[in-house]
Amino acid sequence: MSVSNPIFKGTEQPIKGIALICLAVLLFASHDTLSKYLSGFYPIVMVVWARYVVHTLLMLVIFVPRSGFSAVVRTKRPGLQLLRGLCLIGTSLFFTTGLRYIPLAEATAVTFLAPLLVTALSVPFLGERVTRNQWLAVLAGFVGVLIVVRPGGALFTPAMLLPMCSALCFGFYQLLTRKLSGIDSPTTSNFLTGILNSLIMSALLPFFWSTPTLTHAAFMLGLGTCGMFGHLLLTQAYRHAAPAMLAPFSYGQILFAGMYGYLIFGHTPDSAAIAGIAVICLSGLAVAWGQRKR
Repeated sequence: MSVSNPIFKGTEQPIKGIALICLAVLLFASHDTLSKYLSGFYPIVMVVWARYVVHTLLMLVIFVPRSGFSAVVRTKRPGLQLLRGLCLIGTSLFFTTGLRYIPLAEATAVTFLAPLLVTALSVPFLGERVTRNQWLAVLAGFVGVLIVVRPGGALFTPAMLLPMCSALCFGFYQLLTRKLSGIDSPTTSNFLTGILNSLIMSALLPFFWSTPTLTHAAFMLGLGTCGMFGHLLLTQAYRHAAPAMLAPFSYGQILFAGMYGYLIFGHTPDSAAIAGIAVICLSGLAVAWGQRKR
């Protein structure tokens, strides 16, 4: 899955930014595809553990020699960092569990409610002002989810609550990321989250361990690698182009998820699901456009 959108001023290379975000969302879709595949063979806890352990080890190799361990882990708000990490691990557990029961494209689309939830939650938690049009976009996004789920349809099951809970956790994660952005560096925030979640999942792992095959072990390594480099590319994309310009391309993750769903799992969204996904995407773009105007 993708992360929150940091804002960098003075961006001047939009084509490069677009290319980077397209590659980032391809990696995120690949990460989700591997999660769905592996969750059919191994416990969810083990799949999520592999994702965070590989991610953290890669950050150790890339960032610690450059900045030093103490500089990377030093934080001014340990409580907020702890809460942020717990929100992300909730995002991963809910989403990966949901992938066992829900097609990849539909589950991915539902998690894209997160930017809309951030808009709604920013009022009570950050004291931000939300316009009437932005509230209408949030409402439209929930209508889009109802179109995807279709009460009475095949997807109208309790399992659909899992990606919705994932989106809610991810919304809080983005709010905390925004709150910490002026306090700790992105490297510190991401590294601390990786360490915390690796420790939590490692503590649970003995109760869920199942020895993977060599092929599946390689897939688990790829899982963490896709997540790690997806985050790095996303960060670099926002250094070269404004968030409002890149927002439409972030929804390419849904297209890549649909492609993987068709090629690997043999699932094609029906016309109603496609219509609902389109409504969710347009709602998110409307919110991004409103933020750009402000």
